[in-house]
Amino acid sequence: MTSISHIPVVDLAAVRALDPAGLREAAAAIRDACTSIGFFYVSNHGVPTDVLEGAVKAAREFFAYPPEVKRRAAVNHRHRGFNALGDALMYQATKPDYKEFFSIGLELPEDDPSVLAGEALRGPNNWPDFMPSLQPALYGYYEAIGACGADLLRAVAVSLDIDEMFFVSKYTKRMQRTQMVYSPPQAPKSDADQFGVAPHTDYGCITLLWQDNVGGLQVKELATDSWIDAPPIPGTLVVNVGDLLARWSNDRFRSTLHRVINRSGQERYSIATFYDPTYGASVDPRDLGLEGVRPLYEPVAAGDYILGRINDSMGYRKKRANG
Repeated sequence: MTSISHIPVVDLAAVRALDPAGLREAAAAIRDACTSIGFFYVSNHGVPTDVLEGAVKAAREFFAYPPEVKRRAAVNHRHRGFNALGDALMYQATKPDYKEFFSIGLELPEDDPSVLAGEALRGPNNWPDFMPSLQPALYGYYEAIGACGADLLRAVAVSLDIDEMFFVSKYTKRMQRTQMVYSPPQAPKSDADQFGVAPHTDYGCITLLWQDNVGGLQVKELATDSWIDAPPIPGTLVVNVGDLLARWSNDRFRSTLHRVINRSGQERYSIATFYDPTYGASVDPRDLGLEGVRPLYEPVAAGDYILGRINDSMGYRKKRANG
């Protein structure tokens, strides 16, 4: 196993320009990253600067409100809304994550067929009544980062030697979740088992992360069993493989442990997007070019898998399940 000392940067300009040769070049770089460390940065991602800056400004304003005000938009059964410090306990972690976050998903009315059918995590977002400016700022980013995810998955498909448009039919009503995240500074002498985000792998297909210049994100390097930094690079997003894509690829792509430790003495802000398929989309390794190779996993509905993982890690959902 080759040691990885840094995380590569993949330029998406040619992918977005629909240039076939550039698409193949980006796909090769993505394949190298996803089969080794499972992380890469993307430049020329297409999210407009004003949209990104508007979402970041809104995040800073939202998290500055007192806790009792933010709780007016507390997370609901659809996994939409505000999560306070202590709401997220990652599997195998001994302490909850030292972070606050606010989650949104695809905006669907109460009379949408998926909502009426009782599909979990579906419905309208839980926007705060005390900050009307949040909805246009954050949902504008949600749509822009979703477009980036769609471009990126075309390159991912080519990297797996399948049709460029394979994932399109799997994302007709995407299970995309976007979270603004606030990580207060950890005390310099905080416990070794206290993290901004404890070591974990992501649940879904791909994750796209904007992070500010504070840093703190680290990725597990398997060859040396050590942690390497994923520092902020201006103009880029961090992308990583989730467990669902690792499963879909029959473990050709790697879903890698990562964590956040914020001992900078500064407040850290990030916006994470989990770009996942339609709830009922079948995730079957046999669909991703496995001729003559035994599939390691049975087919599973994307939403069922993601819902199970959310239920295992979110404290508010555990409390409801236990009465």
